Amino acid sequence: MNRNQIIDSETKLMSNLYWKRGLVASKGQGSLLWDLNGKEYIDCTSNYGVAIVGHCHPKVVEAVKLQTEQLMSCHGAYFNEARSKFLEKLNKVAPKELTRSFLSNSGTEAVEFAFKLAKKKTGKTEIIAMMNAFHGKSMGALSATWKKKYKEGFGPMLPGFKHAPYGNIQKINENITSETAAIIVEPIQGEGGINVPPQDFLKQLREICDEKNILLIFDEIQTGMGRTGKMFACQHSGVTPDIMCISKGVASGLPLGVTMSKEEVMSAVGIGDHSSTFGGGPIQCAAGAATIDVLVEEKLPEKAMIKGKYIFEKLHEMSTKYKTIRESRGMGLMIGVELRFEVINIMNFCQERGVLTLEAGRNILRLLPSLVITQNQIDKVLNVLNESFEVEESERFPR
Repeated sequence: MNRNQIIDSETKLMSNLYWKRGLVASKGQGSLLWDLNGKEYIDCTSNYGVAIVGHCHPKVVEAVKLQTEQLMSCHGAYFNEARSKFLEKLNKVAPKELTRSFLSNSGTEAVEFAFKLAKKKTGKTEIIAMMNAFHGKSMGALSATWKKKYKEGFGPMLPGFKHAPYGNIQKINENITSETAAIIVEPIQGEGGINVPPQDFLKQLREICDEKNILLIFDEIQTGMGRTGKMFACQHSGVTPDIMCISKGVASGLPLGVTMSKEEVMSAVGIGDHSSTFGGGPIQCAAGAATIDVLVEEKLPEKAMIKGKYIFEKLHEMSTKYKTIRESRGMGLMIGVELRFEVINIMNFCQERGVLTLEAGRNILRLLPSLVITQNQIDKVLNVLNESFEVEESERFPR
């Protein structure tokens, strides 16, 4: 099929739920993506954070090929070697107290089960989430998500959900009642604007939850798997949640969600309380095990911190040069640049020049490159960003 046929087919036959960027993706390798016409892009989206070790990493591809030839599907009612290997590897890199896992197909499913687990364990019904939070678009996760635009036309939301200002311990405390089952938080907010909390915020949350018998849930769907410079962002603070949700990069883009918890929390549910037909399938688990191997063997979390520090230094230099930039923030290779204007012009400029970026709100440019992005690629991205800011500056602030 040619480009026009592909676009025409998807336009006619797919649900109209995605903002299309006009790019027909054809091939990926490492941090590079090519369209159908062979144009090369440096992919600073990593497919919304899932290509954590790069597109088509050879070790992940080989693991998937081998597993596909052996067994493609296996329900959780049966034991399976690929699943067992993945779980063993995940437990070695996760916070030590999180020893039990439920495997599903996506981040929103991981969150849905986290809520069910918290309610079953505590016997309570309320969940406190954060303003500007994003946890998914299925009904439970959507009820915890902040943005009204995602909820319009789908109400009413599930009862029992409250929102408090991110990073504000006092306001969170004011929302706690005798019915509060759990508090859910992203260690760094992603969709909400790449918001980094105050230094002791997670520790204070842990203390409040311990004091008031509330479960603490960390949504590490975007921050996990080395993205912020540690395997999981909570490891920067030394705080372990009672429940942790993982997805996106955990299987290099194959559909896999994980809800991890402490033993005493997971013991609250029993056979039949929850399930997933496709969750923890052999192919996904083979990809997940290979992804963890690559992250560990190539020391990618540590490299993400070094690369991120370099990028932030360069972005800071740009912010002193251009009025267009308000600030840059994030950690490791989870990067947000807040602009004074809507970000769409910058995104389009970058795409035309071979760099793919994301937004995290109307005026936040988001960069989520794979952890294998090279220094040469980083410098090319920074050069394109500098050009885009210069053009925006000349148009917004003519001299």
